[in-house]
Amino acid sequence: MSEVMFEEATGIEAPEIDYERLVTEDDEPVDNLFSEKQQRLLVEPLYSSWNPRSSFIAAANVGIFSSPYQPAIVPDMFLSLDVQADEDLWKKENRSYYVWKFDKPPEIAVEIVSNTQGGETGKKFRRYARIGVWYYSIFDPQQLIQEEVLQIYQLSLGRYVLKQEHQLEQVGLGLVLWDGVFEGLHERWLRWCDADGLLIPTGEEGRTQERQQAEQERQRAEQAEAKALEDRQRAERLAAQLQALGVEPDYE
Repeated sequence: MSEVMFEEATGIEAPEIDYERLVTEDDEPVDNLFSEKQQRLLVEPLYSSWNPRSSFIAAANVGIFSSPYQPAIVPDMFLSLDVQADEDLWKKENRSYYVWKFDKPPEIAVEIVSNTQGGETGKKFRRYARIGVWYYSIFDPQQLIQEEVLQIYQLSLGRYVLKQEHQLEQVGLGLVLWDGVFEGLHERWLRWCDADGLLIPTGEEGRTQERQQAEQERQRAEQAEAKALEDRQRAERLAAQLQALGVEPDYE
């Protein structure tokens, strides 16, 4: 609940929050190189290639504070719609995702399993539900804690229910497993797709597609020009043959 909402609901002035005492960063590194690449693969395409109806925040390894009196929960990636980050990200009150500032939790949280100690199916599972995150996805590429590589849960009456499909209808996105090469590494990756199931490309993939489309258009233009030249030469040869026979060709 935001400070304004608190005051409207209770009639009591909301207590001032001391952001300086909140731990928004620590010295813990990203646990492995695959997870770091996977996190970027979930964030970058949304900014470079996705066209939602409104602004959004997509971030990796950034804390979500549901209350100033509890430590943050830090998903590997989250997406929040209809919100906008402050321009000055250096201010302590803008460094993390504070639910009371944005008046809502993120719609999606994604965890990438790298060991059996992360609590993805335990404490994190329960806390994301309490916060009110609509969709919670667990990507377990080594199948360390679950039988399926990818499981997606949807919030229903305050509890998570396992989804049978990977489309996230309320946000117009889907999550898919993709075997391919990203930054020189061939792996099975977790990727975004749109509501029609089409893969949302990275910036580099988008630029490659644009270059390929431009090359195809250039080739089509060259082929059209070559055909026009061939047709013109054929017409000129026919006209010359007719003139040789004493027939004046009808150029119309």
